[in-house]
Amino acid sequence: MIAASRSAAGVGSEDVAASVTGVDACRGGWIAVTLAAGDDGDDGDDGPVSVAVRRRLGALPLPLGGIVGIDMPLGLLADGWRTADLLARRALGRRGSCVFAIPPRPVWEQPCYADANRLCRELTGRGMSAQAWGLRVKLLEADLFRAAAPVPCCEVHPELSFATLAGAPLADSKHSAAGREIRRALLTEAGIELPARVPGAAEDDLLDAAAVAWSAARIAAGTASTLTDPVQLGDDGREIAIRYLRRGASPSIA
Repeated sequence: MIAASRSAAGVGSEDVAASVTGVDACRGGWIAVTLAAGDDGDDGDDGPVSVAVRRRLGALPLPLGGIVGIDMPLGLLADGWRTADLLARRALGRRGSCVFAIPPRPVWEQPCYADANRLCRELTGRGMSAQAWGLRVKLLEADLFRAAAPVPCCEVHPELSFATLAGAPLADSKHSAAGREIRRALLTEAGIELPARVPGAAEDDLLDAAAVAWSAARIAAGTASTLTDPVQLGDDGREIAIRYLRRGASPSIA
């Protein structure tokens, strides 16, 4: 059974049997992979796995009472850089470049990359990457969704999930055929069987959402590891943290 436990991060206090969902952005909007209640995605005896793609994050069929993991930065600072991103980069070693450094909120409020990059340098002493700026629309949508979501939402980076499943960060990129093959194999071994294709989403988005769902089950069970700076709260007062599972780790959500 998947049991949710709340903390100051917004992840429940009472034990609740519930499904969990992993969400990732995709070309069709957002893709969600939901693991049914009772499926921990670990022993190969998996329950139903459902997949949905919707244009808007708020239109996804999310499990009430469950946990939602989202592959998108959740929580912005008024100034400075998020420590969680630095910790995630360190944890992934050579694969750390896939974790973008996320600048403070005023930067995301700019109308174009040139203005955002200029303000970022003024506020933090260095610029932001064009790749990070590419997250802007989805990042701000997730920011609004989290504030009013009917379920606890946690930030998860799928590369940390896959690194845990494999025992080490993966050498092959998810954009390569070999990288996708090994990610699918790892999920299958964990008991998460996925369709070959989903309309509106690339295969790597599907795999990422499933990996996030796998970590969401660990968050719900209270066995997830947390990359965070305890004193660094977002401008909304919430903890900024990236969650996943590190094998052998003690539960970090009590």
